[in-house]
Amino acid sequence: MAKAKQAKEKKAAKAANVGGTSAKPQAYHNYIGGEWVKSSSGEWFDNLNPAETSDIVGRFPKSNADDVNAAVEAAKNAATKWRRTPAPKRAELLFTLGEILRANKEEFTQQMTREMGKVLKEAGGDVQEAIDCTYYTAGEGRRLHGFTTPAEMPNKFAMCVRQPVGLCGLITPFNFPMAIPSWKLIPALVCGNTVVIKSGEDVPLSTINLVKACEQAGIPKGVVNVVNGFSEPGAALVDHKDVRLISFTGSTDTGRIIAEACARDNKIVSLEMGGKNAIIVMDDADIDNAVEGSLWGAFGTSGQRCTASSRLVVHKKIYKKFCAKLVEKVKQLRVGNGLEAKTEVGPVIHEDAMQKILAYIEIGKKVDKATLACGGNRLTNGNFAKGWFIEPTVFTDVKPGMRIEQEEIFGPVTCVIPFSTLDEAIDIVNGVKYGLSSAIYTQDVNNAFYAMQELYTGICYVNSATIGAEVHLPFGGTKGTGNGHREAGTQVLDIFSEWKSLYIDYSGKLQKAQIDAVEI
Repeated sequence: MAKAKQAKEKKAAKAANVGGTSAKPQAYHNYIGGEWVKSSSGEWFDNLNPAETSDIVGRFPKSNADDVNAAVEAAKNAATKWRRTPAPKRAELLFTLGEILRANKEEFTQQMTREMGKVLKEAGGDVQEAIDCTYYTAGEGRRLHGFTTPAEMPNKFAMCVRQPVGLCGLITPFNFPMAIPSWKLIPALVCGNTVVIKSGEDVPLSTINLVKACEQAGIPKGVVNVVNGFSEPGAALVDHKDVRLISFTGSTDTGRIIAEACARDNKIVSLEMGGKNAIIVMDDADIDNAVEGSLWGAFGTSGQRCTASSRLVVHKKIYKKFCAKLVEKVKQLRVGNGLEAKTEVGPVIHEDAMQKILAYIEIGKKVDKATLACGGNRLTNGNFAKGWFIEPTVFTDVKPGMRIEQEEIFGPVTCVIPFSTLDEAIDIVNGVKYGLSSAIYTQDVNNAFYAMQELYTGICYVNSATIGAEVHLPFGGTKGTGNGHREAGTQVLDIFSEWKSLYIDYSGKLQKAQIDAVEI
């Protein structure tokens, strides 16, 4: 069994070319109007494996405003026919898309790990989330429920239905290279919209794999378009007069800029931004379970999740015991190339991210003067030499208000904060500008329900980490995390559709609602 496992691992590594190659990297293109085309800029950028930077995953077009204009025009040309396609028929194509994603799950998983760094199990979960989203949302093609309601006047019928918003621009991040694009793309399509996707510049291949699957599923030309590149195509998409909606996932600072730009043209804007999530560990908690949840929440995806458990708020009665167990477990985490089966924590996405994380570690040590319990260093020896690896890091003796307690680090760093009462813990959790996810470990049902009531976050877990959203429940946060919209669940339909109220008067005469008296 072990030999078979090793052979499979070697085969995966070879297929993914983890050691780099002298061969010319494969060139990929934009997808516009059903055709794979080069950027009008004639420029390219290399996508590097963050675990082995000598390994070039592929070359991608550095798109510009002209490419965005072409993609928008293609989406406009396809809009009327796609909008008029019956929703159940649109759903059939999406179900086929789900089947294609499922058939290619292993290949897409390996390619995602190679370009993004997350371990294979997590990458597989990312692809599975796209599959789940596609199957689930396809079902809405036979629902897209509106409603009927009594009218004020006799012989009059009133109802409300959904209609597509129009042309949607989707801007996606690096940390969930297929899941997040699918969370935006699939509901947009089932509602009858056409789209232009601006892929995450660090993970363009995963988006291209998703779009190729759309093409294979038979989604008509022009309905789905993708441009690759950096800030220029993203800004051009946001500013384009024919784009009705922008859906963005990324940093709070960038989201604020996008919101301001969209406001000028009265565009619909949906924002999913940062988080500074916390787990409360009560004195009656199963400590071992809480430690395992904290490990998964803090260091899954190398902490590069908006839902990462970057704060652990622990009762003073068990604080020392919890910290000791946590640090012991963190020191045992295996850091390495995500394509290797034994790896538990992969690299961070790129050099800039690594330097930002290391800078926050220095802030924690020298400015906040918290206790560095373990980690805190870049790994550079041996197999780490050509990658962006950071030791899983734990700060203890952290106080509310410290920068590492308040600001999103987006890396493998967590901090442990003591508390005395549940109300104090809740105040700590709520005392940041974000409000995405929270959790509590306790055996007391009263404390669990009280926390669920008082924690001001969009998501709350009991006896689990702050990560693990499922596609049939709404996803999103409060305060600086977003602008009130929710992705996933049926609630996402309210982003990608608008309500139309319909009144049908069959009385044969003019009836004036709110004015004419109704005889009884």
